[in-house]
Amino acid sequence: MSENETATVKPASEDEIREALYDVVDPELGIDVVNLGLIYGIHVDDSNVATLDMTLTSAACPLTDVIEDQAKAATDGIVNELKINWVWMPPWGPDKITDDGREQLRALGFNV
Repeated sequence: MSENETATVKPASEDEIREALYDVVDPELGIDVVNLGLIYGIHVDDSNVATLDMTLTSAACPLTDVIEDQAKAATDGIVNELKINWVWMPPWGPDKITDDGREQLRALGFNV
């Protein structure tokens, strides 16, 4: 696709991006970042560049690069570029996990 063609493509919706992010799995917990409640916001500009406001279970998480690479791979072909704005406020807590995420964690033996 040429640059001119990409300029006419309608930007992806937040829902399309969120759907793709179900494929991004926290390597330590084995649960996707959406159900863990790590996605705080999604913004897509007119150039189809998406910016995620995203957090991690810990600011000291050693897997930031892994999760960022997974997110970029998952949204490849949906957006022209993915940027991640790592945010730490409000801090992540177990209360952010979705009901589906809780069921998945319970299935893995976590008590949530």
